[in-house]
Amino acid sequence: MLKKYAQLITDYCLYLQPGERLFIRSSTLAEPLVREVYRAALEKGAIVEYELAMRESAKILFESGSDEAISHMPTLYNKAMREFDAYLYIRAPYNLMETKESDTAKQKMRQQAVAEPSKIYFRRTGDGEMKRTLCQYPTAANAQMAGMSLDDYERFIYNACYLYEDDPKSHWLKLGENQQRIVDYLNGVKWMRYKASHTDIQFSVEGRTWINSDGKTNMPSGEVFSAPVEDSVQGKVHFTHPSVYMGTEVEGITLTVEQGKIVAYSADKGSALLDQIFAIDGADQFGEVAIGTNYQIQRPTKNILFDEKIGGTIHMAVGQSYYQCGGKNNSTIHWDMITDMSKDGQIYADGKLIYEKGKFLI
Repeated sequence: MLKKYAQLITDYCLYLQPGERLFIRSSTLAEPLVREVYRAALEKGAIVEYELAMRESAKILFESGSDEAISHMPTLYNKAMREFDAYLYIRAPYNLMETKESDTAKQKMRQQAVAEPSKIYFRRTGDGEMKRTLCQYPTAANAQMAGMSLDDYERFIYNACYLYEDDPKSHWLKLGENQQRIVDYLNGVKWMRYKASHTDIQFSVEGRTWINSDGKTNMPSGEVFSAPVEDSVQGKVHFTHPSVYMGTEVEGITLTVEQGKIVAYSADKGSALLDQIFAIDGADQFGEVAIGTNYQIQRPTKNILFDEKIGGTIHMAVGQSYYQCGGKNNSTIHWDMITDMSKDGQIYADGKLIYEKGKFLI
């Protein structure tokens, strides 16, 4: 199965060509998948470099590192973001709460250390200069967070990626075709409204571009997304699905927005993190609006890579915009928040109902 996974990543997601330079980042837990991707990429003629984090490496840095060490820009990551042709990040955490108790000032210092290469990453992936894919390797930490056994979580990942199919690539091509029809429609729209019993928020997308996320930048994928006109967002949105961000579990987030700025916020759990987040430059505006379309995924797992793709949901991200959408918001964070639309949700485009109870009507 890992060979099949690696083939999908290198052939479909990254469509590697001879001579292209690929940078892989993960943890030592994902060594079995890294090994297969390394082999598949080399067989395609690519040049491969990789970086594997060890257990508690971030925690050790914050506890034992000097300010100079914490604020040091990562050399290989910086070079790869500036020069490499492709980037693969295999998510494989040892402990999702590893840095929860770490000094917030030191965490902010580290964010600033990677701010410049991260900015280059967003620009180069946004204009197509660098290909990128995020994917998941099953680990006990994610399985526990999802409330699953490790075996069940592994099957969940493979199913979401169509890896049980004889030809996964053909299924992703079909999903891409279906989403392109939706994207073509939305790219002719000026004004959007997300409405449900818990949410009523509007925003302009005039002059912005909707993107078909069909598995080439995330695996799994299954979403269409754009960037709202920053000062146009207005209303209230409640996010029904929990998430984990910066090592903290947060549930029941509600945001009130006026003229594009988040003016009030609350959470049923983890509200202290919101105070920390909204003190960051650019975090009080939205960088992304999106609609999940992967109906292979039907339950939240507190893992944004999967949860934002759940068929029948929408999500919005505070912070950094995607440049390829025409977004202008800049921030060192990009935090996706998800809400269910399958019960009574509606989406209006220029006043027309185009989506109801988790399904498109167009």
